[in-house]
Amino acid sequence: MMLVTLIAHTNDPEKTVAAAAKLCYSDAHIETLMEGLTPEKTAAFLQKLSDFGHASPIEHASFTFGIEGVSRTFLAQVTRHRIASFSVQSQRYVRLEDFRYVIPPEIECIPEAKAKFIEAMNLDAAKYLELVKSLEDAHTARLMAEGLDEKKARAKASKQANEDARFVLPNACETKMVMTMNCRSLINFFNLRCCNRAQWEIRAVADEMLRLVLPLAPHIFAQAGPRCLTGPCPEGGMNCGKMLEVRDKYAKLKQEALQNG
Repeated sequence: MMLVTLIAHTNDPEKTVAAAAKLCYSDAHIETLMEGLTPEKTAAFLQKLSDFGHASPIEHASFTFGIEGVSRTFLAQVTRHRIASFSVQSQRYVRLEDFRYVIPPEIECIPEAKAKFIEAMNLDAAKYLELVKSLEDAHTARLMAEGLDEKKARAKASKQANEDARFVLPNACETKMVMTMNCRSLINFFNLRCCNRAQWEIRAVADEMLRLVLPLAPHIFAQAGPRCLTGPCPEGGMNCGKMLEVRDKYAKLKQEALQNG
């Protein structure tokens, strides 16, 4: 089951960004930079940044998320966002004795397809563990022949076995990660991944991330979401055709996030 948790963030993110903006637009001194930044003045600085399209100051605030119950397919997509930091559970060091996987909703809702999918996953899990054992036994024997005692040989062989056996694991295989993005990268992420044309899994994660950051930085993320919230859809003829529904969805999401935050 997908779970997105906000585990850390810049202290007082909007005030931090406002301080950076203040330095850009006034003769402020570093030692007094944070002084006088009332909520009203902070909001005014952030509005000025938005009006000017001056995005670099919002890079000074960042958010760190814990994400689990997502697939390796998701991992391949999210790491395309290069201005971010990722720490991902290693399939070299972590043996998947308890093999878990993500079932796409379109497969979940078709009983015959779901049964075939689960059958394939069970087969993959069994073949993975069989391959791990074969590789570990072979590597252990070789390392012992080279002079290592059995305990050290098996410990080393275990890692080597994991490294190669993981190649049979499917894209559906669950993974978990810690991901950090600054606010500018997050806004770009929301623009692209909250879009109806984004793949369902990364869109679901993006929606949860947006819910988590909104109460902490409501001015910064006031217009965050797919690009069609603030203008025409940039997808042209490939648009989803549901712009009004999308706008309604994110208006409700933001209202709920702010109320619950």
